[in-house]
Amino acid sequence: MTKILITGAAGFIGFHLVEKLIKNDNWDIVGLDNINDYYDVKLKYDRLNESGISFAKIIYNNLVISKKSNKYRFVKLDLVDKVKIMQLFVKEKFDYVVNLAAQAGVRYSLENPDSYIQSNIVGFLNILEGCRFNNIKHLIYASSSSVYGANIKTPFSTSDNVDHPISLYAATKKSNELMAHTYSHLYNIPVTGLRFFTVYGPWGRPDMATFLFAKAIATETPLKVFNFGQMKRDFTYISDIIDSLYRLIEKAPICLVNNSRFQSTSSVAKYRLFNIGNSNPVELNYFINILEKELGKKAKRNYLPMQPGDLSETYASVDDLKEYIGFSPKLQIEDGLHDYIKWFKSYYKYPLSR
Repeated sequence: MTKILITGAAGFIGFHLVEKLIKNDNWDIVGLDNINDYYDVKLKYDRLNESGISFAKIIYNNLVISKKSNKYRFVKLDLVDKVKIMQLFVKEKFDYVVNLAAQAGVRYSLENPDSYIQSNIVGFLNILEGCRFNNIKHLIYASSSSVYGANIKTPFSTSDNVDHPISLYAATKKSNELMAHTYSHLYNIPVTGLRFFTVYGPWGRPDMATFLFAKAIATETPLKVFNFGQMKRDFTYISDIIDSLYRLIEKAPICLVNNSRFQSTSSVAKYRLFNIGNSNPVELNYFINILEKELGKKAKRNYLPMQPGDLSETYASVDDLKEYIGFSPKLQIEDGLHDYIKWFKSYYKYPLSR
């Protein structure tokens, strides 16, 4: 079987990718996560339990076999621990690596900058070093739409200049892109970077708008609506993200330096960069309207000005990805939020107490 490492396996996207791979007999999967307390660890452990990983058996640097599938093993490990990471690469001899582990959150980066440098820069360097010395066939890593920063031209294209980040989180993601390209060029590692656009869906993070707004409406508490509800986000349903990731894993890039159509995303390296978004920005007020309908309650909207570090609009151009793997987003916001609220009610035992 083909062996793959998924970092951030207890996280939102990592969990769903593991679930997708488990259904295919061709994959030998190792999931990795440090299970930090950036948000409620219960959700992380519940995701792992859904994938058949027993909470009681999780010990740092100890591989746990899934009860759901013996093709899946999980290890609690921090990317910053270079010695253990390198040992894992040498022992397991991975064919592919998908790096989804990172310290997430734009606003949290304003208060806790150190954690972003450690997780997103030092941790990512260790992944690159693991790939460098272990003949990895393809590394896929998560970037973010936040790298577009102060850009005002929409839709955002991977050919756009992204030299003006407006949060430390965005700066670390831009740094990842530069680091990845350098390692691809120097050490001939096929690498693909993915700029995710506001991913949402079942098992989503509780620090994201979908959960925060749903909880506020459900508990009839005031909802902070920044930029007076006029912000727009290119909400992308989790299944569209996972389908794209799955199709990209074995599609390692080649050097396309002589093809002018792709020079924006590949220069002298086996390197590609893509947006993954719905390509259909939704205004925050409309987003809240849908949640009100799904929950059967009106929101108590507290309109506020824009917060530092936020973008007024995200909007993905996905033409390159469509051409490369035939990507086409399938779920629009109304259907996606319907599915999310169905899970939300079940997982959080709706109706919620305050």
